Amino acid sequence: MGDRNLIVAGPGRLEIEEIGAAGSAAPEGGFHARTLFSGVSAGTELTYLKGTNPALHAGFDTALGLFGAPPEQAYPVRRLGYMEVARVEDSRTPAFPDGTVVAMTYGHRTGWPAHPLRDRVVPLPPGLDPVLGIYVAHMGPICANGLLHAAADRFGPAVRSLADGVSGCRVAVVGAGVVGLLTALFARAHGAASVVVVDPTESRRAVAGALGLETLDPEASDAAVTLKTRWRHADGDRGADVVFQCRGQAAQLHLALRLLRPQGTVIDLAFYPGGADEVRLGEEFHHNGLAVRCAQIGRVPRGLAHAWDRERLSAATVDLLRTDGDAIRKHLVTVMVPFDEAPALLTGLAQRSRQELQAVITF
Repeated sequence: MGDRNLIVAGPGRLEIEEIGAAGSAAPEGGFHARTLFSGVSAGTELTYLKGTNPALHAGFDTALGLFGAPPEQAYPVRRLGYMEVARVEDSRTPAFPDGTVVAMTYGHRTGWPAHPLRDRVVPLPPGLDPVLGIYVAHMGPICANGLLHAAADRFGPAVRSLADGVSGCRVAVVGAGVVGLLTALFARAHGAASVVVVDPTESRRAVAGALGLETLDPEASDAAVTLKTRWRHADGDRGADVVFQCRGQAAQLHLALRLLRPQGTVIDLAFYPGGADEVRLGEEFHHNGLAVRCAQIGRVPRGLAHAWDRERLSAATVDLLRTDGDAIRKHLVTVMVPFDEAPALLTGLAQRSRQELQAVITF
């Protein structure tokens, strides 16, 4: 019997396709991953459903580091999602015995023919709620990599800990989605002096508050004025030491720049499928000598790749889940739906007929 896969057949069209037994069998030296849970990334995934993902319109030339090549992605999009938890079965490698519960990144499928030399496979520790494993292989490392980039901004290649980016610092996080909340929790766990989450959505601020995080509503008052009034370093030097920008909207990047102290850095974890007219580089960015540093998960900071690979970022994620996992499970995961209902779930999210912080597909 083969696996089943959730695909984007075309703009606005989700389907579940059948995969034959030959395409689902455990490869030699690998195993079959039987999916338990798959987390939904409501930002990145929905861009494929809406047709706004840049990869649908222009390819990325990896040799030159430029967009403009022929599109690298076309419909149907058959790999959707990157937050899977699975149980190993039919193993053909002693590295991962049958029954091992692992975190992987293969998309919303009932199973996957996995090979540890090709796929990321992160065993989950005993005692960890397996639902939380959706964050271990990719989403958690995205957020940990943000702290790593902040650390490299302060100390260059001398970074020893994620705490080097935030310890003793006044930290602002723009956006109370999953990325923003996990990043804020990482900052708190690694010794930030203050962490404030800025988001206009009341329900998301409520979740942040339930996690013990301070929040500001940027629509109620000017968050930049509030924080710069509160956070003084010296005359003419006020604001956040570091801002983590976690919302994929140009106006939010502009807000992040306004929150910074002079010569500070925005660590940008957001994905912008559109333009950025509202960033307004002639204002605070120019006059305060600011910087924007992209913390894209495909790279750790230059000079740190040997010591800080994605496995170490996953280990840091497990550490966070051990301390804050109960609260994360209670407050971030807002809905769990069976696989057969996944097309309706993602369609509702794309059409904004339903709102979820972290949706999880069950199998």
